[in-house]
Amino acid sequence: MSKLKTKRAAAKRFRFTGTGKILRNKAYHRHQLTHKAKKVKANQRGTVVVADGDAKLIKKMLPYGG
Repeated sequence: MSKLKTKRAAAKRFRFTGTGKILRNKAYHRHQLTHKAKKVKANQRGTVVVADGDAKLIKKMLPYGG
């Protein structure tokens, strides 16, 4: 049986926790930050766990993660 290839784009965007959950960065925090409220920008910091439906697809893209 041959090895599976990892989708490199997904590997750069997601990471696994020790328990196997997938983390992602929040969106809307790259540019045009001057007109956004401080509260909004603070909420966009950090990472969050991926939704279950998306996690299923991401696990296919990252066969050797988690």
